Amino acid sequence: MPEPVRLPAVVDPSPPAAPDDAVERTRSALTRMGAPERLAAALVAALGPDADTQLVADPWRLLALGSVTPRQADFCARALLGEAATPDDPRRVRALVVHLLRRASREGHTAVEYGRMAGALRGLGVRTVDAALQAAAEDERILLVEELPEEGDDDLDGDLPELPDPERFLALSPLGGAEGRLGAELVRLTASEPIMDSATATETVQAAAGQLGRSPAPETVAALVTAALRGVTVLLGGPATAGARAEALRYAAAIAAESRVGLALAAPSASGAAALNRALADDGPRARTVAALLADSSPLEAGLVVVAEATALDTEAFAALAAACPAEAHLLLLADPAQLPSAGPGQVVADLVASRVAAVAVLPDDPEPGPREALAARVGEGELPDGVDAPGHEVVLVPSASPGEAAHRALQLVTDSVPRTFGLDAAQIQIVTAAPGGEAGSSALNAACKARFNPGPGAVRGLDPGDRVLLAGRGPGYAPGDTGVLRGHGEQGAAVELDDGTAVTVAHPAHLRPGWAIPLAAALGGAWPAAVAVFTADSALSRPALRTALTRGERHVSVVNAAGPALAAAVRDVPAVPRRTRLVRLLREG
Repeated sequence: MPEPVRLPAVVDPSPPAAPDDAVERTRSALTRMGAPERLAAALVAALGPDADTQLVADPWRLLALGSVTPRQADFCARALLGEAATPDDPRRVRALVVHLLRRASREGHTAVEYGRMAGALRGLGVRTVDAALQAAAEDERILLVEELPEEGDDDLDGDLPELPDPERFLALSPLGGAEGRLGAELVRLTASEPIMDSATATETVQAAAGQLGRSPAPETVAALVTAALRGVTVLLGGPATAGARAEALRYAAAIAAESRVGLALAAPSASGAAALNRALADDGPRARTVAALLADSSPLEAGLVVVAEATALDTEAFAALAAACPAEAHLLLLADPAQLPSAGPGQVVADLVASRVAAVAVLPDDPEPGPREALAARVGEGELPDGVDAPGHEVVLVPSASPGEAAHRALQLVTDSVPRTFGLDAAQIQIVTAAPGGEAGSSALNAACKARFNPGPGAVRGLDPGDRVLLAGRGPGYAPGDTGVLRGHGEQGAAVELDDGTAVTVAHPAHLRPGWAIPLAAALGGAWPAAVAVFTADSALSRPALRTALTRGERHVSVVNAAGPALAAAVRDVPAVPRRTRLVRLLREG
């Protein structure tokens, strides 16, 4: 299986506390198979308190930990089982399939074709691939899907053709199930009745524009009329459509008010919701996070549900949101298709557009986009210029000779240049790094920021009240990628004030990360008054990666480039981050 493009992911490697006796028993089992005892607590967290029994019965269960490789698991299996540890052992094959599916999901894929999986297994020494895959499909962790290939519209010439061989896909059961539910829910929503007729929708938009003293662009009027008529609408717009996007949200609110169906405006993250509310000021609808909407005890009652930065939502989050939409609700998705897909598996917006089951409209560009928006537009076309004409310093390109210099430049920008130029404090400036690690990675940058902005003993997993934090798990009212400030810690957990002002309690301490500098994948769907983006030669460089980074700051973005010419080459030559999903097929079949 070829290695897909790797995106930095928000991960949760820290297991919750495990019972001491279970850990001790697991240490003993690990010793018998020649594995490091330090894996015991993580295995108990992954497999449960009977982890030792499972490992003795099936040593390849070691692959439940992402840090363990197939070669290491094979070594331990041979140490425990001797000659009985064969390459085609059904236990080994099942573990390898789950391992490969988990790796694929980390790369954003929701499913793997049967033939691709078979090739990967052969590369790992499995000889009887078909029988092995069938055995693996009997594992409850694995979902095997068989589908007839999509047919064309050719005439049948009077004869009933033979049925073609089915196409087969493998997926992790929870993820495959979520994608199936998402397909069904989106099909349900596409069948929703119109909120109002086209003439009334047009009049409503025109009236709302008149109250704002504006003359709406015909494309914006047409887009909102479409949203009123169709159950699911994708509204596409790049960085240069910021003004049109804000107007569209106000007009959507007017349609919801006039039709009395109610409006819910959602953003993928707390920083994204805060940025929306700043853009809409006091005369627009108020945005909340998707996690906050889903955390409400009462059902979602809005008849028009609008999601901004929709490409940032992964398959499972989208499935939960679509299921929460009431009968006959309309779903309006605002998205920039040239940005990175979600940090989690899936590419829901792209699949909706490709399926042609949803309405698609395009927002017009603003008459006079700013320098940052203009640069992002050029990046979307595959060009990164050597310099930027930005008299107000809205965007700055900062070359750096090494990751160490890039880290130094990023800290200097956050502590001095950006606050001095724009009157912001450090809490309003977000460092976003595409570096996977090292001197310019999030760990090193966060350590430097903590020493500079809030030194302390690190009483809460290395954090102290006043620290900026990133949430790397899901809980009541929050989701991976949310950022905020740690306010305190008590018996119920950590008190965090999110960037949109929402207070949440994080009961699971492993969900907390330092948040002065966050991975680029964690920044999807977020926005801050200013952002400093860092790229190094070992980053996952692409056109969508830079386009996404350029749109994280509302007033200013600095791009610290330690990748040299490779960044411009990636903008030119890597136009997309492809993913394998089944959603297009599910939507068309529905």
